[in-house]
Amino acid sequence: MTEEDVLTEFRASEALLEGHFKLSSGRHSGHYLQCARVLMDPMRASRLAAGLAAKMPRELRGQIDTVVSPAMGGIIIGHEMGRALGKEAMFLERPEGTFEFRRGFGITQGAKVILVEDVVTTGLSSREAMKAVEAAGGEVLALVSVVNRTGGDVTFDVPYFALVEINFPTYAEDAIPAELAAVPVTKPGSRK
Repeated sequence: MTEEDVLTEFRASEALLEGHFKLSSGRHSGHYLQCARVLMDPMRASRLAAGLAAKMPRELRGQIDTVVSPAMGGIIIGHEMGRALGKEAMFLERPEGTFEFRRGFGITQGAKVILVEDVVTTGLSSREAMKAVEAAGGEVLALVSVVNRTGGDVTFDVPYFALVEINFPTYAEDAIPAELAAVPVTKPGSRK
């Protein structure tokens, strides 16, 4: 699956939004990728997951015991990655502000895990989720996401694979351009 194929899926589902958005990271942007919209079509989600699975080296795919994703954004793509890889998929939640396994989910000691996200921007949620997997006894082999929005400014201690890299400019709260500040702000992300 090429980057243009991925962007076609986003456009077809009206998931590429323009306006003034406050991202989960606290930064502001004139563009937002609403992965929930692109993933609401099960066949589209399945195609994206298959494309993402194909991005990972074969030897890595063969080592995976389970797929873990952080709630909310990662749940659908994580489930579809589980299907694409033939592995169980579960998710982490933040009932008290820190990621943890709930709903009877858990991993065995030494389980080899891939962490699956919809979009990675600052990497904060991904790092928090990796810590939760490690605290539960798992080993994170890689991070994968539909969209890499890091701009190359974020690194991880594990390999990172994404279907598409999109680098819309983002701005700190005190550095929002006047034309963007003039547009009413929307906070579409999962973090309050």
